[in-house]
Amino acid sequence: MNNFLFVAAENDALENCKAGGMGDVVRDVPRQISERGDRVHVIVPSYSRLHHGGVPKTTVNFSLRGMGYTAELYEVKPKKEFPNIFHYVLHHPEIEAGDIAHIYHNDPEEPFYTDAIKYFIFCTAVAEAIKKGAFGKLDVVHLHDWHSSLLLFLRKFHPEYTNLKDIRFVYSIHNLAIQGIRPFENNYSSVRNWFPDIAIDHRALMDYRYRDCINLMAVGIRFADAVHTVSPSYKEDVLLPSSPPEFIGGEGLERDLQKADAEGRLFGILNGCNYKNINKEKKGNIYRNTVKALFRWLQEESKKYKADFLAHTGEKIMDYVENRPKFIASSVARLTEQKFYFFMRSPEAFVEILKRLEKVDGIFILLGTGAPEYEELFRKLSYEHKNFIFTNGQSEKLIDSMYLESDLYFMPSLFEPCGISQMLAMRNGNPCLVHHTGGLKDTVEHMVTGFSFDGDSYDEKIKNMLKALDEALDVFENDKPKWKKIQASAKKMRFTWQKSVDEYYIQLYKTN
Repeated sequence: MNNFLFVAAENDALENCKAGGMGDVVRDVPRQISERGDRVHVIVPSYSRLHHGGVPKTTVNFSLRGMGYTAELYEVKPKKEFPNIFHYVLHHPEIEAGDIAHIYHNDPEEPFYTDAIKYFIFCTAVAEAIKKGAFGKLDVVHLHDWHSSLLLFLRKFHPEYTNLKDIRFVYSIHNLAIQGIRPFENNYSSVRNWFPDIAIDHRALMDYRYRDCINLMAVGIRFADAVHTVSPSYKEDVLLPSSPPEFIGGEGLERDLQKADAEGRLFGILNGCNYKNINKEKKGNIYRNTVKALFRWLQEESKKYKADFLAHTGEKIMDYVENRPKFIASSVARLTEQKFYFFMRSPEAFVEILKRLEKVDGIFILLGTGAPEYEELFRKLSYEHKNFIFTNGQSEKLIDSMYLESDLYFMPSLFEPCGISQMLAMRNGNPCLVHHTGGLKDTVEHMVTGFSFDGDSYDEKIKNMLKALDEALDVFENDKPKWKKIQASAKKMRFTWQKSVDEYYIQLYKTN
């Protein structure tokens, strides 16, 4: 029996421990490992909240800032129990909940300032717990994004943790754009302040653009035994330099990724999707669930503009309850540059989409929270256009309804390492309209399982996005047999975790 440890910032196997797709992966991959008869331990920070109700397992003592630190390891109950999977949280009072999903901190003045401190403490405590044998003898440690890569820094440079060299370390990149860049010194949230006794190899650790800083995403890529991107096409993308907004590639780390590839350490394996034990909403509940989500949102103190917006949005929804539209386009995503750059830069293109939907008695429903400027843009557009419903909140039931009842799922991501939304939509027989990039290339085929657009220039991409929508609406209106065939083909697609984890065992884990 192989023994694994997953180290991450998110784990959707636990209540309220997810901000994005990483949480899904950290939930689902251990379940596949469990089915193979192997053992998995999964650890995330407690964010000063997730340890409540947990069972204390051990206390770990370690040194940071030239001082003694103590953290507590708790075993916690997951949403669903599976054999041979053990879930833990690590509690230290300085690892606090952030303002993004009660996990990450947003430090606009000094990016990663607070989060770097949290994950310096977390990773050092995890290294000490491994050394202490809290998870037994480990065969593989699987790290996820920059939040956990400090373990590789400790493994390489810290004299207390040379034992980590006996374990295979795998590093998964979920979002290459978020890199965890911090100064080497002269800052409270710097490497020198937290690790004053370690000789720092600036050349091995530095960011190429900010040479007085460590790049923790780069640390993961440079020092892991295997590096993993979450789709094959995204692997090809990141080997090339970015040229935004036309192309998002290696984000300044392409040299490191090319080196990992040349050394046979870089692998592109598509994320999977669940096809069993799915929470299902009843058909016909989409407007009811929108109203419920909005009323729950109404109670949030922070939404100062809510009364006007909710009254306005509620009026539209009640109208659609009585007079159902013939076509629903939808999108569920965090409101960020990655997901909606095209609409922020070219709001007139989104207005064109709404006009074209209006011609077929169609509406656009968008659900999400995120960057304030994106929330403001979509609120403004919602005020101006009757056939646009913007739900600026979160609701699992409404999301399920949107995947189930939409006719077309819109995913115009500027870049997409893998994407899960398109898989969830397709699982419900809901064709997607996507930007032909990263994992979206690997999952959606134009006019076969959905619709896609691309272009050599930004203007060409916008033009082709509208053209792809026209093609989709034309098929929907004028060729019902073809539309039904595209729906059926989308629904038949299977991006299974079983297949993905088979590849993990062969390429990443090498346990056989």
